Amino acid sequence: MKFGEKLLNARKTLNLSQTELAEKAGVSERSIYTYEQAGVIPRRGVLIKLAEALGVTVAYLMVDEETDRYADIDAELFLANAKNQFGAKGAREAQELRDKAQALFAGGALEEEAMDIFMRSLQEVYLESKAEARAKFAPRKRATQVKIQSL
Repeated sequence: MKFGEKLLNARKTLNLSQTELAEKAGVSERSIYTYEQAGVIPRRGVLIKLAEALGVTVAYLMVDEETDRYADIDAELFLANAKNQFGAKGAREAQELRDKAQALFAGGALEEEAMDIFMRSLQEVYLESKAEARAKFAPRKRATQVKIQSL
C-alpha cells in the first residue's frame, strides 16, 4: 500500500474528514487531498504531524510493506519504556530514532529477522545510553544547582 492510500485508510478508520485531519495536523485541506489523491509525500515535519494526528508511526505511513500499524509490539513497548524512564522528550527522541532507522529498510534488501535484530539492538543501546548519561551527568547538574541555590 502506498503513502496516499495509507493516509486515506487511517483517516477513515478514525472517521475524520479531510478538513478535520487538516486541522489536527496543522495543514491545509488541499494538502490532505493532494497527499491522498496524488500520492505527494509531505516534508518531514508535516509527515510527523500527520502520523501524530492519526495515531500511527511515520514508518507505517512511509514503508509500503508495513500494513498493520500494530504489527511491531516491540516498538510500542520500547516507546512506552522510553517515556516512563525519560519522559516525553525521551519518547520523542526514541520515536525519531526508530523512524530514521526504519527509513534504512525502505528498500527491503534485508531479511525480516535481521531487521528485527537490528531494531531490538538499537532500542537496547538507546535505553542503556540514556540511563548511563543520566547517571553520569545528572548528579553533577544537581550538585551545581545546590551550590548556586546556597550562594
